Amino acid sequence: MPRRTPIGPVRLGPDARVALRPAAAVIEAGLWHTRREVNARTSVPQGPELLESAGNLHNLRLAAGTGEGEFQGGYPFMDTDVYKWLEAAAWQLAQGPAGDLEAHVDRITDLVAAAQQPDGYLNTWFQLVKGGERYQDLRWGHELYCAGHLIQAAVAHHRATGRPELLDVARKFADHVDSVFGPPGSGKPIDGIDGHPEVETALVELYRETGERRYLDLAAYFVDRHGHGLLGGEAYCQDRLPVREATNVEGHAVRQLYLLAAAADLATETGDAELRTAAERLWHAMTTTKTHLTGGLGAHHDEEDFGDPYELPNERAYCETCAAIASVQWSWRMALLTGEARYSDLIERTLYNGFLAGVSLDGERWLYVNPLQVRDGHTDPGGDQSARRTRWFRCACCPPNVMRLLASLEHYLASGDEQGLQIHQYVTGRYTAGDLTVRCETDYPWHGTIALTVEETPADHPWTLSLRVPQWCRDFRARCGEETYEGPVADGWLRLERTWAPGDQVVLELPLEPRLTAADPRVDAVRGCVAIERGPLVYCLEGVDHPGGGLDDIVVDTTRPLAVKHRPDLLGGVTTVVAAGSRRHLPDAGWWPYAPADESDRQDGEPVELTAVPYYAWANREDGSMRVWLPTS
Repeated sequence: MPRRTPIGPVRLGPDARVALRPAAAVIEAGLWHTRREVNARTSVPQGPELLESAGNLHNLRLAAGTGEGEFQGGYPFMDTDVYKWLEAAAWQLAQGPAGDLEAHVDRITDLVAAAQQPDGYLNTWFQLVKGGERYQDLRWGHELYCAGHLIQAAVAHHRATGRPELLDVARKFADHVDSVFGPPGSGKPIDGIDGHPEVETALVELYRETGERRYLDLAAYFVDRHGHGLLGGEAYCQDRLPVREATNVEGHAVRQLYLLAAAADLATETGDAELRTAAERLWHAMTTTKTHLTGGLGAHHDEEDFGDPYELPNERAYCETCAAIASVQWSWRMALLTGEARYSDLIERTLYNGFLAGVSLDGERWLYVNPLQVRDGHTDPGGDQSARRTRWFRCACCPPNVMRLLASLEHYLASGDEQGLQIHQYVTGRYTAGDLTVRCETDYPWHGTIALTVEETPADHPWTLSLRVPQWCRDFRARCGEETYEGPVADGWLRLERTWAPGDQVVLELPLEPRLTAADPRVDAVRGCVAIERGPLVYCLEGVDHPGGGLDDIVVDTTRPLAVKHRPDLLGGVTTVVAAGSRRHLPDAGWWPYAPADESDRQDGEPVELTAVPYYAWANREDGSMRVWLPTS
């Protein structure tokens, strides 16, 4: 039977001013089912062991007075890795029994509760390393950031299990924060914000879970105090301009996106038109000038931040996995708020590319940064900014973040409103909104046929089934009974309104011919280059598929057609794209690699067949070169 009540990270209040509300969905087969199975079987279960080896649980035992030794890990936000794992585990428990996972969650929840101080404060770094000093370093201390992740984990645990233990801890911490922080004239001791936004959107969700309006008001206070110089006016900390006045995204990418997710939440719950307009304006600025083809965000390794408009490097792209996750979170809130398909277009692109690349196919290794090129002979420095997959990180924010998004992925697939059901992302499974249930069968993204069957519907009551036609799709075809529909559509939605009966079918055909994509010419890093895409997938070349030379001298021939080859034996089963190209050779330049323009043309080289694989699957065979953008002949 389909799940009736949607369980996920966003539960809108009864008076939310939104166009759409999350619907329930179940993924039953296909690519995302496989990735979620690996997450459930491998990634999430290994969490307690990794958190133990990295010292996160040791620190909580020290704070609880049940351990011996010294604080482990060099960051004040070590606790958040525990909280994000708890959230992932909670969403996993919502799927049903999961071995000994519940016992691990109970044990760690008890540990978190024991580490909490009587007045609700909880941060092992400040309790153990800083002698109990509190809120003296809001720029770097991450105390409220940690509180936010604890709240999100607690809300997830309560929604998944109905149990109050972790929620009680989170509310106690939130009540403590509410007693300490407030605007001038409030009588509270601190007028301040955290250097890393996170608590804002968590407080909105705590309001939604408990009905306590003061949590929503506290979230609004924090959002509106950003940009008033409380942290020195730095863009890095989202303190240069108030959200309401900003015209472009800037600073640390994850911090910016978490803050804007909270702005969307507040606009949703309060009807604040100015915040909604700001969120729409900033999302548009981000997607038009600061988003990589993969949906990745963040141009600079230095300070992990957005660069200038159209500053989108390849090999030095940061594109932190956490930024991809934050983008999905923000865009989903915007999709619900506005009802516009473009937000789910970006979610699709980000999920299949910038996000999914962050975890290996076996679920045991991770990428913190997701570049679009790794050069031949690349010397990797290792560490968190490595272009090689790593078992864990010193700053391990990304792995449990991936776990929690995969575990809650069904939440981001569909919505409902008074008119009917909207399907945002296509998977084999079921979508349910109220008394409507539609089953979907598809092998998307490998094939473009999406077959939908109405399973449950009220009798003699018309409603609208809305299907998102992806932004990359220039044309489509759909059949519903005797009627045929062809695209494109103006606003991204194919809306089918009728009185449905059980067994009624719709077949949507999305053409998946491979295509060459060029960037806006203002993106200097890829001028004169093309990328290969097919459906929602961005493709790349890997050195392992091109023996006999590297990738730096490869040129693609854009006059030759692209071919598709399904490879069930490769990378868990993928469809590859085969292109024609050549290896060009520079003339011998002696000791100086620059020459007059009329003498610097590359010499013709031997033809070579280029095999492109989905970007999400790169770095799963051997370390080596990779590139998304290809020079043209």
